[in-house]
Amino acid sequence: MSLFKGSGVALVTPFKDGRVDYDALQRLIQWQIQSGTDAIVVCGTTGEASTLTAVEKLSIIEFTVKTVDRRIPVIAGAGSNDTAHSMYLAKEIQYSGADGLLIVTPYYNKATQKGLIEHYTKIADYTDLPVIMYSVKSRTGVNIEPETVLELSKHPNIAGIKEASGDISQICRIAALTGRDFDLYSGNDDQTIPIMSVGGIGCISTAANIIPAEYHQMTTDFLKGRYKSAAKSQLAMIPLIRALFKEVNPIPVKAALNIMGYIEREYRLPMCEPSNETLYCLYDEMARYGIKVK
Repeated sequence: MSLFKGSGVALVTPFKDGRVDYDALQRLIQWQIQSGTDAIVVCGTTGEASTLTAVEKLSIIEFTVKTVDRRIPVIAGAGSNDTAHSMYLAKEIQYSGADGLLIVTPYYNKATQKGLIEHYTKIADYTDLPVIMYSVKSRTGVNIEPETVLELSKHPNIAGIKEASGDISQICRIAALTGRDFDLYSGNDDQTIPIMSVGGIGCISTAANIIPAEYHQMTTDFLKGRYKSAAKSQLAMIPLIRALFKEVNPIPVKAALNIMGYIEREYRLPMCEPSNETLYCLYDEMARYGIKVK
């Protein structure tokens, strides 16, 4: 059931004049594949999924599937605070030819752990695609507790979890409870190697939008036992990662891609333009890391 090992990119959604910029999206996808990225994740948090219509989401997913053309897995966001809507998206995404689903915990409703089990079970029962759960309490207000992860890991269609709680103790407990048959992915760029060290098999990364080759190499090094090299790479990235999260994601990373000449610097409200302080910080850290800017 493993969808991928290594570096998955949580791809941004480029906009131009208020619409999805498919030319830019195609350039990003091709660059990611050429750089060795192991999977592409679209319509997630970094892709501004919450301000995309259902029609836009499905169009982006179909376009990505067609552009990738089976070269690497495509995983599509189907998260919602309405279980029925997630079920609808999951079925439509399955028809699109995507390889898997990323489903964030319901936001605002703040489901109980029992509600989370019922929510994910309903969706997983409704699709044949592997599901990666996404736990990010800082965004949704809801944490998937380790015991809940264990219960959901028993479902044949629930393949893994993207863990972005930031709580290493919790992540260790999830790894201990679920074992090797359940896939653990880092959801925090500054914790990729620490999470892989306790059983994680890769990441779904924001930073990989701008350093895809480096992220792929770092995770590959770890998977092949080159632990010191992987750790060195992780530590070298920390100042750049801090700059990428100086404001709410994906504000800085889209600005960084614009600095590199890949996309327009355009967002959908309530996402807005970064401050000058953030832009200066990005320029400094990108230059320090060796990223060429246009």
